Parts: sequence; C-alpha cells; structure tokens
Amino acid sequence: MRDRIGRIDAGVRYMLFASLMFALMGVFAKILSQSMPSLEVVFFRNLFGAVLIAATLVKRPMRQRGGKGWLLFFRGMMGFLALLAFFYNIAHIPLGDAMTYSKTSPIFTALFAWIFLKERMGAVGWAALVLGFVGILFIAKPSGAVLDKTAWLGIFSGAGAALAYTAVRELRNYYDTRAIVLSFTVIGSVGPLVLMAVSPYVNAPELDMLFGEFVAPSAEAWIFIVFMGIFATLAQFYMTKAYGVTKAGIVGAVSYSNILFSIILGLFIGDPLPDPLTWLGIGLIVAAGIAVAGAKEKRA
Repeated sequence: MRDRIGRIDAGVRYMLFASLMFALMGVFAKILSQSMPSLEVVFFRNLFGAVLIAATLVKRPMRQRGGKGWLLFFRGMMGFLALLAFFYNIAHIPLGDAMTYSKTSPIFTALFAWIFLKERMGAVGWAALVLGFVGILFIAKPSGAVLDKTAWLGIFSGAGAALAYTAVRELRNYYDTRAIVLSFTVIGSVGPLVLMAVSPYVNAPELDMLFGEFVAPSAEAWIFIVFMGIFATLAQFYMTKAYGVTKAGIVGAVSYSNILFSIILGLFIGDPLPDPLTWLGIGLIVAAGIAVAGAKEKRA
C-alpha cells in the first residue's frame, strides 16, 4: 500500500512539474510571438525537438514493423496544424485561455475513439462532451451565434491534437515511439519552412495563422528559443514519467494544473485576470476532461 501511495505521489509531482514546464514554454512562445510570426515560433519549437530525438537514434536505432506510412503522415500533419493553431492563440489571447482550449483534446479524443475505433462513449462521455462545449462558449463569449477566429482555432487545437492522439493509438503497434514523435517534429519543421517561403507571394490577411515571413531572430530571441525548447522537452519528459508510474486518470486530472500555472504566469507578461464567465468556462472544461479520464480509467 505504501509503495502504491508513493508511486501516486511521484506521478503527481512529475505531472505538476511537467505542467509548470509546459506553461513556461507557453510564456516564451508568447514573448517570441511579439517579434516573429507564430509560424516561425512553431518552426523553432519543432526543430529543437526533432534534433533531440534524432540524436537518440545514434545510440539506439529504431526497431519497428512499419507499414502505416499514410497514417504516420496524418499524425504528423494533424499534430503540426493543431500546434500552429495553439501557438497562434498563445500570441493573440491570454495564455490561460489558449491552454484551456488545448485541454479540450481528451474530450475530442473520446469522441474520435467512438467514431473511428468503435469505443464506447457512455453517458459520462456524452455529458462531458456537452459540458466541454458549454465551457468553450463561456470562454469565447460569441457575438450572437458567431465564434471569432481564435475560438475556432482553439477548438481546432483541441480537436486536431485529439485526431493525432487517436492515430498514435494505432501507430504504436507498428512504429517506435520516436518515429511517431519524429513524424510530428519533422513535418512541424518542414511545413513552416514551406509556408514561410511562399508567404511573400500570398496576400490573405485572414489566413495570418498559416502564413508569415521569416524574421531573423535577435540575440535575445535566440535565448528565448533555447528556453522554449528546454521547457518543452522537460515537460514532455516528466509527463511521460508521470504516466509511467501512476494511473492515467490521476495524472490526466493533475495535468489541468497547467491552466492555473498559465493564468498566473500570464499575469506577469501582461495578460488580464480571467473574468467570472471565463473562470466558469475553464471550470466546465476541466470537469469534463476529468470526467472523461475517470470514465476511461473504469473501463480499462
């Protein structure tokens, strides 16, 4: 019993640290977005990850079955587009709001698992889906029946990540984990390069989330880029450790602490304190995500 409690405590500590690291990554991404387009921030974020993962291949080559190339490409593309939407929102709305939108991914994952993998949703899953969308509306505060661009991109950041996670559940039977992550970081590095190359020839202000001309980073920006990469790597590492020692339901619930960390850190870089409706929306999305995780834990 004591050993089990110790593993839970360790998992909670790992996830709290990972959540703080993830929020700090968001802070540096937001600062960098003041001097370069979100597309370029995504490029540096993914390039850092691709180099680190590629370095591990030198000591330990990949062993895998393969055979799901198009699904691997789909996972990488959806992950890249979801991250692009997420970083665009980091640049244009409060950090806590952007984080909350991205944390809708577990709700969408349950929905996509029901659609594509024929997994059972259950009453709790459907209730959580409704609760999550109500929470989104409280945060977005639509004018009439119309959501603005950042709200739609926020929804896509959660849904796109969920599609990527759903693909991972199939891909892990065929590929080394590093190959799956590389599909994301490589596409997330090459994609921005292509889009930045064609941006000078595109005149579409409404698609500014997809296009942006390359801006040579200053010396200070390079420091921020390195910190962003370090915090993102630490977040990924400790999140993996947390899921390795503690039940996914517990770790998933603790992971929502990154919203609180993001709100607090956002205040230091000029974000406003959320109003009561936004707090309510955040609470509904957190409750929905925890409910989905709990229901999944019971079925496991």
